[in-house]
Amino acid sequence: MFLSINLIEEANRCLNCKKPLCKIHCPISTDIPNIINLFKENKIEEAGDILFKNNPLSVFCSILCPHENQCTGHCIKGIKGTPINFPAIEKEISSKYLTNLPLKKQNSSDNRVAIIGGGPAGITAAILLAKEGFKVTIFEAFSKLGGVLRYGIPEFRLSKSLIDIFETYLLNLGVKIKYNTLVGPTHTIQNLKDDGFKYIIISTGVWNPKPMGIKGETRGDVHYAINYLISPESYHLGNNVLVIGGGNVAMDAARTAKRMGSNVTVMYRRGEEDMPATKVEIAETKEDGVDFKFYLAPKEISDDLMIFLRTESFTDESGNRKLITLNDSDVAFPYTSIIVAVSQGPKKNIVLSENRVRTDKWGTVVVNDSFETSLENVFSCGDVVTGPKTVVAAVNDAKTVVANILKKSNII
Repeated sequence: MFLSINLIEEANRCLNCKKPLCKIHCPISTDIPNIINLFKENKIEEAGDILFKNNPLSVFCSILCPHENQCTGHCIKGIKGTPINFPAIEKEISSKYLTNLPLKKQNSSDNRVAIIGGGPAGITAAILLAKEGFKVTIFEAFSKLGGVLRYGIPEFRLSKSLIDIFETYLLNLGVKIKYNTLVGPTHTIQNLKDDGFKYIIISTGVWNPKPMGIKGETRGDVHYAINYLISPESYHLGNNVLVIGGGNVAMDAARTAKRMGSNVTVMYRRGEEDMPATKVEIAETKEDGVDFKFYLAPKEISDDLMIFLRTESFTDESGNRKLITLNDSDVAFPYTSIIVAVSQGPKKNIVLSENRVRTDKWGTVVVNDSFETSLENVFSCGDVVTGPKTVVAAVNDAKTVVANILKKSNII
């Protein structure tokens, strides 16, 4: 975590390494040293243009990326001190660039593209293809674009106004958006093909919560984090909320419930050091007043009590950490509501209506190295392929899809 800083002073701390580990460990290979130098020279528009061309969603990545595992986590300055706060510099540049997003695009072609899902991958693909002159239509299940950016990240972490800017930008680029449209029940993949969409991109994300599979889970006071975060104001959680899980979604749900007036405890089956949430997310959740309890595995939910079994971790002879559940170690915790945040997977509305698109045992779409599915000219990218990952990973995958569509169209 960084305190308020002078960004120019921060940029001047950069060593301009000959082998910039920050860039090497950026999933989308952002040219961080070059961006910092341009920022120092006050060439904000040029820096913004480079960021946007490489990553149209750079402003979101500056806020949401797990930087401790990427750029800042590999900054040489961080070995004996504080790493360069490039995310703050990137946010400053990208935010200013949003005030004048480029509308220039290639002449319109006859190629029509249907993008199913308007989350990070879908928005990225739509921007890049529209700028290449493709006629793009987004089929969006919700009433607004953004996917997880709008409906999975709390407002206190990510302003919805930023997503609104991109929605307006897409419309200005000529992208058509069909809101509240679930592909599968109403429109099938074959319907889209029959109506002249040459290419189809499935980027629907992962909106199907994974249950714990324990007794009592269907009770009315047990909710799933991915559903809760869509409209937390709709829920009446009471004053004692248990959040089950240790990832960033669990942290977001816990912080949201806390800010809405509940006492919140995060329950995790392993230790704090094992939590998949970033250290920053965990620290900020604690700062918000959320409590944590570790080494407790869910067993059963009954009236007003949730039963857990104690767990222990140990290192085996091969050096691998193992977790065991202790028999007859029941411990009960009172609750008014429970929020489950153990994982999520894709919904099956598309594949149930189109069995030519292969999926694996987890329900994620199977693709080749070009992100093309088993159905010709139907691509897929983002979390619906990889399972829950990061925004920057979805952007990177979408760029690969677009590049392969351009190759198929003989544009590159």
